[in-house]
Amino acid sequence: MNKGKKPGEKREVPGAKSAELLKLRNQYVPRGVFQITPVFIEKGKGAIVEDVDGHEYIDFSAGISTLSIGHSNDEVTEAIKEQTGKHLHTCFHVLMYESYVKLAQKLAEITPGSFAKQVLLANSGAEAVENAVKIARRYTGKRGIIAFENAFHGRTAIAMGLTSQVKYYKYGFGPFDPSIQRFPYAYSYRAPFGVDPDIYADYCIQKIEDSFKTHTPAEETAAIIVEPVLGEGGFVAPPAVFIKGLRHICDKYKILLIADEVQSGMGRTGKMWAIEHYGVAPDILLSAKGLGGGLVISAVIGRKEVMDSVDIGGIGGTFGGNPLSCIAALKTIEVIESHDLLARANHLGRITTDRLNKMKLKYNLIGDVRGLGCMIGVELVKDRITKEPASEETGKIQKKCIERGLLIMSCGALHNVFRLMFPLVITENELQKGLDIFEDSLKEVAG
Repeated sequence: MNKGKKPGEKREVPGAKSAELLKLRNQYVPRGVFQITPVFIEKGKGAIVEDVDGHEYIDFSAGISTLSIGHSNDEVTEAIKEQTGKHLHTCFHVLMYESYVKLAQKLAEITPGSFAKQVLLANSGAEAVENAVKIARRYTGKRGIIAFENAFHGRTAIAMGLTSQVKYYKYGFGPFDPSIQRFPYAYSYRAPFGVDPDIYADYCIQKIEDSFKTHTPAEETAAIIVEPVLGEGGFVAPPAVFIKGLRHICDKYKILLIADEVQSGMGRTGKMWAIEHYGVAPDILLSAKGLGGGLVISAVIGRKEVMDSVDIGGIGGTFGGNPLSCIAALKTIEVIESHDLLARANHLGRITTDRLNKMKLKYNLIGDVRGLGCMIGVELVKDRITKEPASEETGKIQKKCIERGLLIMSCGALHNVFRLMFPLVITENELQKGLDIFEDSLKEVAG
């Protein structure tokens, strides 16, 4: 008989079985592989997971935005099962298969830009970033890459250099690529001196223009890489003038614009790609996380002439675009389109932000509520005037949420932002129950 707790009921964390597995984890897995909760999953369906001790949780983390169509989506799992009876792997370099080219075609069709595109399939978001930089440098013949403060692009060499946060992602791993320059991101809530968001966004754009005279000339700059919505950096959606300004700079100086949509893409923001909110088409767009419905896959989608500039053998990899992952990705896109999950993301996003803004009226600990669709950030501060980050309180609230059956993650360089990224298939009852747990935990810490 299952004696586990339901969401909303307090439970010991970890439970007995999770505690035993945690001992093995600590013995055999490096501490650098972080966890937000000492819990081991047994199974998951939709937005609900059950741990090995039988306790249920509402999942507001979705595998860090990977499970946008939910845990164990029936249509995706059936497609995977069918493919396992055919072939698991060949390496696309050795023996090609239809699902790779069909997925490439579909991604080219649904990505912004009225120009011919080509697609490279890889494994992780970081691998997509690495390849995008390689391709940009090969096409332009230039080395310089512009990235932004609070950015996160991965943990491999070039991606880590592009990532802004030192601890914990870069500490002790330098030196990094000296061709990378970093500029302020239009983070409206933390614009200095209370500057208007659009004015601050213009300032951020002007800083890049000025740098071409004082640091690295545009003639030596290959690309600008930007997250249309900051992910790990705080779930920040910048003013449209910021993204449009970047496109203008790239057009003016013959620089490529790379949109890192690893976390923000695949319907998360209420559009297939977050950059569509700004009416801008990038030269290269990167996808991963939500693309595979839970399986490992990433994509570099770019202008045909840019992608085709690389010599034979310059890009690729043994496992890139694995057949199972391609099938899962094709079905994931189909599920998003056929179930109208873009509209659902906007609907659920409105419900969530309305509820959070009501909480903001009651609890001074909430400094800002922001986001697009179901990519929502809640920034906590000790004081709304000074905006001193409430990092310690954020950690306490997260712990209480987990003890009550809500899986939720924080983010931001100041460690004071909750990021809500629940599956787009979550029911409204599950969503409201999760928000109840969040508010109860917030109220307890806020006092």
